[in-house]
Amino acid sequence: MASLAALALMLCFLLIPLPAMALVSDHAPYPFAFGTMSNRADATAKSAEGKLESAYGELTGDAGHQIKGKAKQVQGSAMNAAVDLKQGARSVAEKMSDVVSKVAHDLS
Repeated sequence: MASLAALALMLCFLLIPLPAMALVSDHAPYPFAFGTMSNRADATAKSAEGKLESAYGELTGDAGHQIKGKAKQVQGSAMNAAVDLKQGARSVAEKMSDVVSKVAHDLS
């Protein structure tokens, strides 16, 4: 029964595209937040897809699906790490900009 549920869930993920990009709008007040959410959603979806494919491989005894599933999980983790790195770099840049602005204001 659990194998049928896992297979049905995997088919849903593969056949129904995630509407993450529908959230991005040209008129959004915070486009970076929506872009980050989309990237994070893509990473989560890739990781979930990998877990499902790996589980399918374990159920059927197919080592190829197991390996592909693990690879997709690693890819999802790397995508999450890239989002974290971008957010960290943006935060550092904003703090540096604030410090430079304050120093420039103090000098004038």
